[in-house]
Amino acid sequence: MTRLQSAIQTRSARRERALITPEGLALPLRVASRGSRALALLLDLMILFFGFVIVIVALVGVGLNLDSVEGLAQTPAGEVIGIVFILALFFSRYGYFLWFELGARGATPGKRLLGIRVAARGGQRLTTEMVIARNLMRDVEVFIPVFFMLGNGFDAGLTGGAAFVWLAVFVLFPFCNRDALRAGDLVAGTFVVEAPRAKLQDAMSLAPDHRQTYRFGEAELSVYGEHELQVLEGVLRNGDEAALHEVAQAICRKIGWDTGRSDEREFLTSFYAALRAHLESGMRFGKRKKDKFS
Repeated sequence: MTRLQSAIQTRSARRERALITPEGLALPLRVASRGSRALALLLDLMILFFGFVIVIVALVGVGLNLDSVEGLAQTPAGEVIGIVFILALFFSRYGYFLWFELGARGATPGKRLLGIRVAARGGQRLTTEMVIARNLMRDVEVFIPVFFMLGNGFDAGLTGGAAFVWLAVFVLFPFCNRDALRAGDLVAGTFVVEAPRAKLQDAMSLAPDHRQTYRFGEAELSVYGEHELQVLEGVLRNGDEAALHEVAQAICRKIGWDTGRSDEREFLTSFYAALRAHLESGMRFGKRKKDKFS
């Protein structure tokens, strides 16, 4: 093994963590690197920027006269329209991050391209309050100081210097803690972790699989919801034998079963497929179970 390979493995090992779920299960994961987080944010901002450009081009295409808009901006009505436009930009940006980070993948398109996602540090379900808090803090960390710097034309005066120091403190914040947490993560109780894209095994698909030896009824499948399904998928993707054993034992205790053999993976893949089919069947009839507390 070369020194470079050894250094890469060492850095990767430093980011490995064990997430303790509310059920007391230790799930292995890896904290996302600072570089991947920064690049994901840049990609998301580019997507938003080009989205705004497309909207403006579309408005021009349907007959919006830019000269008349410039003249209108000098009137009280134009000022109101300007405020509405700024608010629309603000809420569309927040809507973008809220919509994707509260989704099943917990990741914006930029994060998905980099193979990372947002997760709650306590192992519980990611809540709306957490996502709102971490995104509101992004304004305090980045956008407000950048706004002051742009407003002063990057002038090195007192305001510009203070804004630069403000921005530098928050940009360097992830380098001052082992989990690469932003200030927004610290406030919201979240962190960003790697989400490997490994394909699930055939036994985890919804297609009929005659190798499965476990069958579950309504009583066993009704105890869990979408959140637990996502956690189980993560465990199966990771493939850690200790985690597979712990999760299998926890599920068996919950549903009153005993696997009888050391075949935790077969049991969990069968339970995953059955639970997923059960939840999707319920959603077709307007019934949604977000987690075991629903």
